[in-house]
Amino acid sequence: MRAILLTFAFTSLTLTAGIFGIFYGWVCTVMWGLDTAPPDVAIRAMQAMNASIRNAAFFPVFFLAPVFAGLTGLTAYFQGQTRAGMLFGVAALLCGLGIVLLTFTINVPMNENLAAISIPRDPVEATQIWATFSGTWQLWNQIRTGAGFLSVIAIGAGLMALARPVAG
Repeated sequence: MRAILLTFAFTSLTLTAGIFGIFYGWVCTVMWGLDTAPPDVAIRAMQAMNASIRNAAFFPVFFLAPVFAGLTGLTAYFQGQTRAGMLFGVAALLCGLGIVLLTFTINVPMNENLAAISIPRDPVEATQIWATFSGTWQLWNQIRTGAGFLSVIAIGAGLMALARPVAG
């Protein structure tokens, strides 16, 4: 049973670090780069990236990170590793609420609204659209990036707790 627990734990770490890394990359490269591009180009590029991110490579890190963190937490708890179980549970909640739920309630609707926009020929209109979209989208992306970071920290602490012998 310990081998299953450790497999779940390292899978949780890998998936959670993966989703954190994706969102962190958007924070410190993608959005900053788009903000320096002409607004019509930024809109078109963001539409293309949002259309392409729903793929088989993205699926496991986005959807399975909270699942594996939760499974790890439950497995640890039922094996007498209460502290580790709680830490993996916290990671599951952070991923589930701070990443998945936030993405579906805020970022995805924003992306869908942007996808529905025809690229304006008027540079002033394009500037207004991009300025309205980018700032708000980046704020929420930074929040979900923070949730991912805290999830990775909780999983790291959970792994450290698993390294301690079970009392009793």
